Amino acid sequence: MDKREMVVETTYPTFDICNLVTNRLSNDLFNIDRFHGYARNNPHLQKVHKHSFYHLVLFTAGNGQHILDFESYPIKEGIIYFMRPNQAHKWIFEGEVDGYVINFSSTFFDQLAIGSSILDNFPFFNLFSSSQVLELDKPSLDKTCAIFEEILSEVGARNEHNQMLIMISSYLLQIFVIAARNAKENAIEYSRNNYNSVLLKKFMELIEDNFRELRLPKDYASMLYITSSHLNFICQDQIKTSAGELIRKRVLLEAKRLLVNFEMSISAIALDLNFFDTSYFVKFFKKYTGLTPEAFRKQYYNKPNNT
Repeated sequence: MDKREMVVETTYPTFDICNLVTNRLSNDLFNIDRFHGYARNNPHLQKVHKHSFYHLVLFTAGNGQHILDFESYPIKEGIIYFMRPNQAHKWIFEGEVDGYVINFSSTFFDQLAIGSSILDNFPFFNLFSSSQVLELDKPSLDKTCAIFEEILSEVGARNEHNQMLIMISSYLLQIFVIAARNAKENAIEYSRNNYNSVLLKKFMELIEDNFRELRLPKDYASMLYITSSHLNFICQDQIKTSAGELIRKRVLLEAKRLLVNFEMSISAIALDLNFFDTSYFVKFFKKYTGLTPEAFRKQYYNKPNNT
């Protein structure tokens, strides 16, 4: 086993759908539950963790905070969260909370011959999206709650399995459309079917696959068969951010995700991210966050077993 494999083994937990306790249709493709029961039956979700699936939560009551990839967001009535696989998060509840939760696998729509690419039409499922957390207006909240209730009824009716999943998928798409209409106007919308938006999406996918090894825009530009200046123009035009900044943001995000695993040393994290000089990693992290890795880590340290 090499050092990189040893690092992966000690990372904080990543849960599959089958790891969760739910009262409504639990399988490896989809499940749904009312949030108060889901939170009660899965207390481990109040520690930092990741999911291997898409995670959708709508709150209808309660207060607290949601730490999503190290940014803090509110828990309150009307807030809906759309989370992609492998995002790090934890819930901090203040008293009783309620709402709805849906988990669905990355292959859910593929299994129904719809295709997972349909998710590209919705800004909250895209990398670096600013629209993962939305506050629904009252009419949209009422409509969305009614759709969740329809899904719960469909699951409770125990209809033929494939027909039930097709019906659920239609309800899910309705929720996505309602939420997308509530999204901010400046959200990234890859659904605009133009060449630059397609290239931006491909660039972000390449970053996700290669950020540990490739740090320069020119490396990605060559894979896209365009120049570095053209790549930078696309990023500025579409999302007002440079290509280099997008790469740095992904490296920093992974560094933060690894730092909340207290079993990993700073040097092990530097190695995992291909910083072969730990001191350079420390300087890089502090330059862009204002904190040393150790100082950032201490913000999330509560107990020795908080992994």
